[in-house]
Amino acid sequence: MRQQPINTGKRFKTSTTPGKDGSDGDLAANPQNAAVTEAQQQQQSHQQYLGDATQALPQFNDIDYSGKQLPEGVTKDDIKAFQSLYREHCEAILDVVVNLQFALVEALWQTFWRNPPAESNGNENELEKRLPKVKLYALCKSDPVLKYLQHYDHMLYQGLVEVLIPDVLRPIPSALTQAIRNFAKSLEGWLKNSMHGVPQEMIAAKLGAVSAFAQTLRRYTSLNHLAQAARAVLQNSSQISQMLNDLNRVDFANVQEQASWVCQCDDQVVQRLEQDFKLTLQNQNTLEQWAIWLESVVNQVLTPHEGKPDFAKAARQFLLKWSFYSSMVIRDLTLRSAASFGSFHLIRLLYDEYMFYLIEHKVAAATGETPIAVMDKAEADSRDWKLPVLGGTGKLSSAADNLPNKKLKTNDTATS
Repeated sequence: MRQQPINTGKRFKTSTTPGKDGSDGDLAANPQNAAVTEAQQQQQSHQQYLGDATQALPQFNDIDYSGKQLPEGVTKDDIKAFQSLYREHCEAILDVVVNLQFALVEALWQTFWRNPPAESNGNENELEKRLPKVKLYALCKSDPVLKYLQHYDHMLYQGLVEVLIPDVLRPIPSALTQAIRNFAKSLEGWLKNSMHGVPQEMIAAKLGAVSAFAQTLRRYTSLNHLAQAARAVLQNSSQISQMLNDLNRVDFANVQEQASWVCQCDDQVVQRLEQDFKLTLQNQNTLEQWAIWLESVVNQVLTPHEGKPDFAKAARQFLLKWSFYSSMVIRDLTLRSAASFGSFHLIRLLYDEYMFYLIEHKVAAATGETPIAVMDKAEADSRDWKLPVLGGTGKLSSAADNLPNKKLKTNDTATS
């Protein structure tokens, strides 16, 4: 029996009984029905922004116990039962996420880890028959099981990210963005509440993957928020003209002189990037064209390191150097009281975030892992792998993570 989302009977249903005046009778009689129908319509409209869910789940292999001894009291049939339960659990999570019923994820976790909510439907009894709780918890201390769940959690959460935010630059409704951010904010608390009594080894493994998932959702929604705000700037010809005028006053030779000791970059490469940036700005390119240019910069820098052990290190160093140079340019604009400072600050935030996005995907592709796995391991090994943007808690955060959920505005006084 597949694990089912808890309280599936509460899913929204549209009433079709018309009233005497031709309106929906139930809706006229009960305002709550109207609210439910409105929520259902919003849910349906939001689903058009989601990605393809048919490829979100990985192909699950068997747990590799070769050369390993099974935990005491656990049989091979128990291993098979665990694999089936976990696969069904992942399918149920995908189902509720695709239907944007985020709150049901906590109940699914509680049921799987045998800490069911008070209003559960008794599904845990069926789970107990298939795999007793004592055996489930015994497996939680086993290295092959820990590695198995961590690997497939990374793949599941990467699939969910690609369903919820298939294109980080595509405009999505603010209500959907806020729903995803609230979901991300709740994830770690839900998981902790669901895993009371579970062996600490498993809690640590699960929390690492969920934390990376939550951080990724927050960063991508922030990136999307910045993209929508920057799109308006890039489409404003008067603002672009002012930005060009201000940029041409920047003393790039001085910027390079100050930055060269820290970054040790090739002067010709820096000059070429400066010229390309000005040309792209002058051409009033779209946000998508800017994204193509940014990716070409990443490819240009990282291509010499492809297939080499230093690829990830080179990628991280590039992020640091890009951030340092852009901060030096912003500093110069600030000292000159540039009229377009607000626009440049917004664009800088967006491009830094998008560079981070590109780099994590490049590193993931080079290592044969998912971006979620890269972020999980980066956080677990933060002493050796410091990323450029860190929140006050030491966790990965977005430069725009605390932005309000409304369109960003600049106070630039654009002049031709």
